[in-house]
Amino acid sequence: MVNQMDKVDHKLSQAEGGSAGRCTSTYLDEYDDDGPPQRTGNLWTASAHVITAVIGSGILSLAWSIAQLGWIAGPSCLIFFAFVTYYASVLLTDCYRSPDPVYGKRNRTYMEAVRANLGPVQQWLCGFVQCSMLWATAVGYTITASTSMVAIKRSNCFHSHGKHSACHVSNNPYMIGFGAIQIVFSQIPDFHRIWWLSIVAAVMSFSYSCIGLGLGIGKIMESGHLHGTIGGVSVGNAVHEISKETKVWHAFQALGSIAFAYSFSVILIEIQDTLKNPPPENKTMKKVTLIGVSTTTAFYTTIGCVGYAAFGNNAPGNLLTGFGFYNPYWLVDFANACVVVHLVGAYQVFCQPLFAFIENGTSKSWPDNRFIHKDYVIYIPFHRPISVNSFRLVMRTVFVATTTLVALLLPFFNDIVGLIGAYVFWPMTVYFPIAMYINQHKVKPWTMRWAWLQFLTTICLLVSLSAGLGSIAGIVRDLKHYVPFKSA
Repeated sequence: MVNQMDKVDHKLSQAEGGSAGRCTSTYLDEYDDDGPPQRTGNLWTASAHVITAVIGSGILSLAWSIAQLGWIAGPSCLIFFAFVTYYASVLLTDCYRSPDPVYGKRNRTYMEAVRANLGPVQQWLCGFVQCSMLWATAVGYTITASTSMVAIKRSNCFHSHGKHSACHVSNNPYMIGFGAIQIVFSQIPDFHRIWWLSIVAAVMSFSYSCIGLGLGIGKIMESGHLHGTIGGVSVGNAVHEISKETKVWHAFQALGSIAFAYSFSVILIEIQDTLKNPPPENKTMKKVTLIGVSTTTAFYTTIGCVGYAAFGNNAPGNLLTGFGFYNPYWLVDFANACVVVHLVGAYQVFCQPLFAFIENGTSKSWPDNRFIHKDYVIYIPFHRPISVNSFRLVMRTVFVATTTLVALLLPFFNDIVGLIGAYVFWPMTVYFPIAMYINQHKVKPWTMRWAWLQFLTTICLLVSLSAGLGSIAGIVRDLKHYVPFKSA
């Protein structure tokens, strides 16, 4: 990219007298201080991005998570993760610019922020965790979207043939179809051009969340009482009871599922990079974080608790696809359709930063490679011409294909959700934001503030390790009975 001052000098050399001042003003109106076209994001567009990223498929497993923990520990864990996510995200917003959070140099990605504050070694570690997490999230979203599409097909089958019918449906065609849609949307060049997709996805997430809430309330009213217990799923030998070992693993896995529901910090810097200035980006982003976390926490707590109250210890792993709700079947179908539309957008919100990272890295490594840099213009009747880059087309298609293939091989919704949440929560949501904050604000060791931040980091590490073990145990258990490509 041409240096900003070179552009200004070029324009000034073509202007005389007062026209030079006008030219400089026009340029500064069109470009930001680091060269790219001026950012236009605001409080509401960024909030849409956050809500799209946060209110996702994780909300569908919250009733099951609370069932594993019970009426006291379940809601308490939701509030704990909300507090930690908000607190660490506020610290992270100050790392967008460095060394000064208001006037410093922009860090356009999470990895750039880590490099500026913690050095290249930690940047490499951050990049490995972030890229693998984004890839794994894409796998999880593919599984969830196909599960919802299958649920629509089975719901119509149950409506026609009765709820005791087998109605076997394969997830595989729906995963492949979702992957094909993502190949198309993945060709959108950059994150700044999908704001409309985030708004649509945010509306969809609110829609299916509200429907799930309404169905849960309706089921409670139908039964006339609240289900659930203080300790959650019981330990014993009865039909719906489990062993002590399984109880522990499920409780740990529930922590991972809740952590996954709050995993938006990994793209917080990328969202912040869409904001216009003034006002300072960190001030706007702190408001965005408050709106996003408070809104989603209210949804999570309400839906998780209502779902648990409706089904008790038999709460399904996925609230909308576990067929605790059979009627009105059309409303359940609509909710699952909203899930699919939402995940189309959420997939892009999470993957566009990864695409940008890969493409920027290859461009810098091979600056003269025509395959990487050559764009081709395609003219479409009744539509403006579109630009296609060969490397972007191949790389993004291969990426989507690999996530679809892994989803086909490991279609375990709760296990995958819990494992992703456990994997990303501690490093990306807690450790890096706190470590960068300590370095940027020169927090002295052994002070009260330093001790508090270290305590929070340690507690969250233990939570992530526990959640990861529980999810791995779940995957191992499911693999014992799993037949690849078998119909649901």
